[in-house]
Amino acid sequence: MAPDKGVGHDEMPRDALDRWMRRNGQKEGERKDDGDGADDSEAGKKKSKSPFANPWIKYGGIALIAAVAIAGLLWWLNARQYENTDDAFIDTHIVHLSPQIAGQVTRVLVGDNQAVRKGQLLVVIDSADATTRLSQAEAQEAQARTQRAQAKAGERGAAAQATSAEADLARYRLLQRTDPAAVAQQQVDQAVAAARNARAQRDAARAQIAGADAQIKVDEAQIAAARLNLGYTAIAAPVDGHVAQRSVASGNYVAPGQELMAIVPNELWVTANFKETQLAHMRVGQNVSLSVDACSGGDVAGHVQSIQHGAGQAFGILPPENATGNYVKVVQRVPVKIVLDRVPKDCVLGPGMSVTPSVKVR
Repeated sequence: MAPDKGVGHDEMPRDALDRWMRRNGQKEGERKDDGDGADDSEAGKKKSKSPFANPWIKYGGIALIAAVAIAGLLWWLNARQYENTDDAFIDTHIVHLSPQIAGQVTRVLVGDNQAVRKGQLLVVIDSADATTRLSQAEAQEAQARTQRAQAKAGERGAAAQATSAEADLARYRLLQRTDPAAVAQQQVDQAVAAARNARAQRDAARAQIAGADAQIKVDEAQIAAARLNLGYTAIAAPVDGHVAQRSVASGNYVAPGQELMAIVPNELWVTANFKETQLAHMRVGQNVSLSVDACSGGDVAGHVQSIQHGAGQAFGILPPENATGNYVKVVQRVPVKIVLDRVPKDCVLGPGMSVTPSVKVR
């Protein structure tokens, strides 16, 4: 029931007043919403969708930033203890095998990539020529010894004659001094000539002996050379390792200096070219963790054995001349030798393979 127009709000009953205010208020709100109610509701929806309005998301973001900062700090504290480079590779002193005499290869006793031991026979060259030369040298040496024996016998006879002639001459001279009329001067002169002739024959025999001795020494040297060349016909492995780049086959004619094959020794190490700015805290004996591309069983342990005294560019064929022209400073690299504490058995390692070393410097 509508209130009487002459009655004020204060004179209306309490319940009726409340109903009237709610009804009029709803209508005013509806009229107000007709103008800008749509914009206010869209703004409210947008405001309610903002992720930062949720305190849990805000606190989670702060915690995430703190965790990243702490992780970065821990990574830096750990990373500063190591120096690493990807300019590193497996290294060794490769042994190149070549013959020292010319000849035809009769046998090749090893195959490609085969493991060999020191002293193992690898290649055999035809030894017929070397054997013939050895036989000739031995025959010449035997002949020289025969000549020496003959010269020795002749020297003994000549020495005896010289001794007898010297004795006769001494007697004639003594008799001449004692009794000049007892011996003629002609007899004395004949004794002097006989003594001289005997001495000359004795000296000639001794010279023959000396010549024979010299010839024997020459023949002995030729025998040693022939035996050495005969030994060169059998080529053996000088070190333990593996055969690589075998280019020889049975029937090939080879010459001195011609490469037959290479042997990769079992002794391997790592040559790591660190920047010179990375060497401030690097010392001999520091532990190294090696990541080898050819090995899948994890890192390999090693240690720094030596650091080269000089940058690699200083030992090049054409070293730089910094005293001429314009100069641009470039950070140089220094080779560092790293020895493997253990060589993995489950992967193949050889010179030139890539390695990433990490040296603990602090």
